[in-house]
Amino acid sequence: MAGAKEMNLLTGGRLAALYDKALGRWYAHRPGAVEPAKNLESIALAQHFCNFSLWALEDEARRSDVPDSHIARIKHSIDKWNQRRNDLAERIDEYVSARIAGIDARKAIQHSETAGMMADRLSILSLKIRHMAGHTLRKDDPALVSECARKVEILRNQRADLLKCLDSLIRD
Repeated sequence: MAGAKEMNLLTGGRLAALYDKALGRWYAHRPGAVEPAKNLESIALAQHFCNFSLWALEDEARRSDVPDSHIARIKHSIDKWNQRRNDLAERIDEYVSARIAGIDARKAIQHSETAGMMADRLSILSLKIRHMAGHTLRKDDPALVSECARKVEILRNQRADLLKCLDSLIRD
């Protein structure tokens, strides 16, 4: 199938590696926007950029040193980014569905989430791992470093489990 190579971007470590690499670039130099093209990788990266942007906005929304009007503006931005993120998850699902059109899926194993939702969860796990791993480099609080290292291990295990689920969904 012509789209099989591109669909592999959604499997296993390839998607997680794509997300981790993007975070490295974006934290070094934040782009103004990441727009999806018609290929799966660009749609997944645009969705990931939504989560990247939401992470910063959520931090901003927790500030207590700014007026309520500022927090209200941030919350409206969060709503817009969340809607975009959900729309892109649906685009991932539409992309995958178009590539499997004509395949009898009645015998496939049922999954509780779609590929788009799994991609979204993987994106969030990539962000959590990156931020939690950053705390393991601190020098001021050895107990916190130890706790964060333990949490990074848990997050990595969760991501590995989710990657297996995504692989299973794509295979089915």
